[in-house]
Amino acid sequence: MSGACLLVGATAVALASGGFDLTWRHSVEKTEWRESWNVAEGALQLTEAAVKGSGAGMDPGPGARLERGWWVWAPELPPVPALTLAASGATGGGWRLCDGATCREIGAAPGAAIRLAPCPDDPDATRP
Repeated sequence: MSGACLLVGATAVALASGGFDLTWRHSVEKTEWRESWNVAEGALQLTEAAVKGSGAGMDPGPGARLERGWWVWAPELPPVPALTLAASGATGGGWRLCDGATCREIGAAPGAAIRLAPCPDDPDATRP
């Protein structure tokens, strides 16, 4: 898959691949969670989810398998136009957004929600 562009708030981020990973800690259980997303056709598609345990609102999904301490599964959900991440400050950190070897932390401090969406001028995006 070719590279893509992701808007992280008001900042455009070039993705070397067509997707990205989000990792964070659950605000109550303090357990790690990871999601893999693809950017294509003007939308975001969740391709894989993984959690390092279960608890309040974070049970592994259908068909989950245990791999190196993570419950991993492929959610069957439709693509979404954007993700909104609440920056509550309750988790002791934000989200780690990674594209291959490049990672950045977003939403570490309490504040406005952070919106992730395909760039409007992304050649893979479909314009309305």
